[in-house]
Amino acid sequence: MPTQEEIFDKIRTALVDALGVDDDEVTPEATLVGDLGAESIDFLDIVFRLEKSFAISIPRGELFPEDVLTNAEYVKDGKLTDAGLAEVRKRMPFANLDEFAKNPVVQDFGNLLTVADMCRFVETKLKATNTD
Repeated sequence: MPTQEEIFDKIRTALVDALGVDDDEVTPEATLVGDLGAESIDFLDIVFRLEKSFAISIPRGELFPEDVLTNAEYVKDGKLTDAGLAEVRKRMPFANLDEFAKNPVVQDFGNLLTVADMCRFVETKLKATNTD
């Protein structure tokens, strides 16, 4: 099992390669969309690079559950409903949703995922892989 620092370093390399950003821009607090400029198409590349770097499988929608954001059951007037927020919390236990939950505007969801969240996600995946 790699250390947290090794996980961060591999994620930083993946983000630098996928997004064309500088090493020093990839900090734990940096958001993928707002700070690093990731677009939806970039997430496919990022997921591919993470799978390759860590020898893990990341099914579509697991890291970024976009299907919740387009489901009328979970969205009303451009905001996630309580049920939508609960679903996102269930699917993204690695993300800190406290600030977002105060005003869960779907349009702001892309600015939610940070590099630290990705590190927690990969760490969880690696622990699950090692216990299988």
